[in-house]
Amino acid sequence: MLGRSEVRPGYRETVRALAGAQKAATPGTPAYSVLVNRRAGRLLAAGAYRAGLTPNMVSTISAAFTFSAITLLAAAPAGDSGPAGWTGPVVWAGLAIGYAFDSADGQVARLRGGGSLCGEWLDHVLDSIKASALHLAVLVCAYRTFGLDDPVWLLVPVAYCLVDAVAFLAMILTEQLRKNHFLKAGAAIPRRIGSRLKSLALLPTDYGFLCFVFLFIGAPLVFMGLYTLFFAANLAYLVLACVKWFREMRRLDPAAAAASEGGRHA
Repeated sequence: MLGRSEVRPGYRETVRALAGAQKAATPGTPAYSVLVNRRAGRLLAAGAYRAGLTPNMVSTISAAFTFSAITLLAAAPAGDSGPAGWTGPVVWAGLAIGYAFDSADGQVARLRGGGSLCGEWLDHVLDSIKASALHLAVLVCAYRTFGLDDPVWLLVPVAYCLVDAVAFLAMILTEQLRKNHFLKAGAAIPRRIGSRLKSLALLPTDYGFLCFVFLFIGAPLVFMGLYTLFFAANLAYLVLACVKWFREMRRLDPAAAAASEGGRHA
């Protein structure tokens, strides 16, 4: 880790320093985020650090790429059968670069000696906006340019928006409640168990992997087929995860445990 007062080393040395200071990936984190996006973010973080950018500046750059791509998606010029052919690659590039910078901001914070509460707040708020705005842009794009025979397909991005919003809130809330529970108990937070197989299985829930689907936005039937499959996978994951998280909260909740124990002895 490099302090703020230290002379900045060369780019390659900075990349190596980052590689050695990486925080452990959360067990079961989807493979794209760990194997591709984090490494891309490392390269961007090294350059941003040497340029003197703060983590919040990097977050702002991430937002600029991401929301420019989302705006383009919503306002995409119509071609013969859907958005113009060049729209997909440009949207994908903007989303992917924005996601890489989203990984870079935390890495820049570690190079500068640690993150901040305002930085973490900004990162989470931007992520929550992105999660909903992307699907709303798909809704607008599909309505304007897809020429769908059955408007029921427009319900897919609406439902996907809801699923992503609930998943984001439930995940953050579960982590916070779990952390608070163990801090109050004065106990170490148990390390969760994951595997490479789980990381691969969760690929459809990875935002970075979803970005590739937008390469096919110029072929509406292909895009809607893939997009709907991703939605179904995310819905299934949310249902299973919420059941698991709710049971965990009941297990950690002293009041719930006492009530359950009292019911057994009644």
